[in-house]
Amino acid sequence: MDAEPINDVFVADCPGRHVLDHVTSRWATLLIGALAEGPQRFYLLRDRIGGISEKMLSQTLRVLARDGLVAREVEPDSPPKVTYRLTPLGEELAAHLSGLIGWIAASTDDIITAQGRYDAAKSRS
Repeated sequence: MDAEPINDVFVADCPGRHVLDHVTSRWATLLIGALAEGPQRFYLLRDRIGGISEKMLSQTLRVLARDGLVAREVEPDSPPKVTYRLTPLGEELAAHLSGLIGWIAASTDDIITAQGRYDAAKSRS
């Protein structure tokens, strides 16, 4: 009988590592942050997340939908209208990521200053 997997992301074969990869990618983090603002159509997400290609947006939405974090709703119009929203699980994740996103926004200047000091010290040595 196989042992149940241990959900410890520090263990090499932990299934949670795949989830960690999915939700901490740059595009997934920004996408979840954008969807935390409310349901949105594809083109609005593309425009909201500067620099993301339509291909990458589609791929990331597909991964997050497979993980149960994003729901895709199709309205039977011609052409069909597709809206994306966070699932309850995705909303829970968004609550955690919002702190990270806020911290990054508040700390970026300090981090850039630290990088400059580090680079200057390395160039002197």
